[in-house]
Amino acid sequence: MSIRAVRLNELPVLQDIERAAGQCFRDIGMPEIAEDEPLPLGELARYHRAGLAWVVADGADVPVAYLIADRVDGNLHVEQVSVHPDSARRGVGRSLLEHLAAHARGQGAPALTLTTFAQVPWNAPYYARCGFRIMDDGGLTPGLRKIREREAAHGLDRWPRVCMRRAL
Repeated sequence: MSIRAVRLNELPVLQDIERAAGQCFRDIGMPEIAEDEPLPLGELARYHRAGLAWVVADGADVPVAYLIADRVDGNLHVEQVSVHPDSARRGVGRSLLEHLAAHARGQGAPALTLTTFAQVPWNAPYYARCGFRIMDDGGLTPGLRKIREREAAHGLDRWPRVCMRRAL
């Protein structure tokens, strides 16, 4: 498998990956997350144009996972990382995070940030194993506060959420 920039014609595949990856939320009593629609193609295209969208492609060069990021308060913020269930538990997500970390270092960003569910095993506990640390609310930057406000407006605060940071 290889990591490369997403191609514009692959954006619908990213949506399919996210839909498939989201189904595991049904098994833990979060069907609303499983049913949440992926980002629209136009929004995904914005990440493509910004050079902040990568895929892991299989041997046939078909994407099996993706990561998109934003620049938030001087850091690179993981907006979404999704791995198709057929490729899960193979280090694919971690490899995308490491790729982003290298990209961020090259741009002089001091850290990676993300927001995630606190009690979902493949969310906060997973990211902690990848070097992220939970931030207390007092340490949130203005951009992270805005992200959390958007998430709350979208209804994600029905379940405990946290902001996490990984120093580079």
